Amino acid sequence: MKKYLAEMVGTFVLTFLGCGAAVALGCGADTASIVGTAFAFGLAVVAMAYTIGGISGCHINPAITLGVYLNGGINAKDCAMYMLFQVIGAILAAAVLAGIIATDPSLVITTATGANACTYGTLNGLIVEVVLTTIFVLVVLGATSKTNGATNNFAGLAIGLSLVLIHLVGIHFTGTSVNPARSIGPALFEGGQALCDLWVFIVGPLVGGAFAACIWKLIGSDEKH
Repeated sequence: MKKYLAEMVGTFVLTFLGCGAAVALGCGADTASIVGTAFAFGLAVVAMAYTIGGISGCHINPAITLGVYLNGGINAKDCAMYMLFQVIGAILAAAVLAGIIATDPSLVITTATGANACTYGTLNGLIVEVVLTTIFVLVVLGATSKTNGATNNFAGLAIGLSLVLIHLVGIHFTGTSVNPARSIGPALFEGGQALCDLWVFIVGPLVGGAFAACIWKLIGSDEKH
C-alpha cells in the first residue's frame, strides 16, 4: 500500500505544482509563461523522483506505468493500482487548486485549472500526445535501465528535463498532457470542452506509452527495470 500511496502523493504534487504554475502564470499569454510552466512540470518530476523513487519508482503517470508493465517491470495488479492512485492524486490536486481559485479570484490570471485542450483539432492533439508521450516514456525506460550503471542515479534529472522540453513543444498545441491522470483531474473541475477533449489525453498518452515499450524492447537490454 505504501507504494500506491506514494504514487498518489507524487501525482498530487506534479498536478498541483504544474497546473498551479500554468494558472498563476497565465500559461500561453507569452513566452515567459510557457517556459515557466514547462519548468514547473519538469522540476516537480525531479523533486518527486528523488522523494518517492525509492518507494514506488515514481511513475506518477499512467502512461509510464503502462510502459513499465509492458516492458515487464511490474505486474498487472501493481499496474492497475498505480493507475488508480495516480488518478486519485490528480483529482485531489485539481480540487485543491479549484478551491484556491474559488476563494480568491483576484489571484487568478485565467479561470482555467490547467486542463488540456485540442487547440488545433482532435486529430492534431492526438498525434501530438502520442508522439510526445512516446518520447517521454522512452526516456523513462532508458534512463532507469539497469544497464545504465552509475548514470542511473541521474535518471530523475534526465526525466524531469525531458519533460521540460516536451512541454515547450506541446503547450502550444494541447497544453501538454503526456499523462492521463494529470488531465483527468483538472478536466473534471473545468468541464466544458476540456471534458469533451479528455479522451484524447487518455488514449494518446496510453498509446504513446505502449509505443515506447515496443521501441525499448527493440533497442534496449533484456534486463528488467
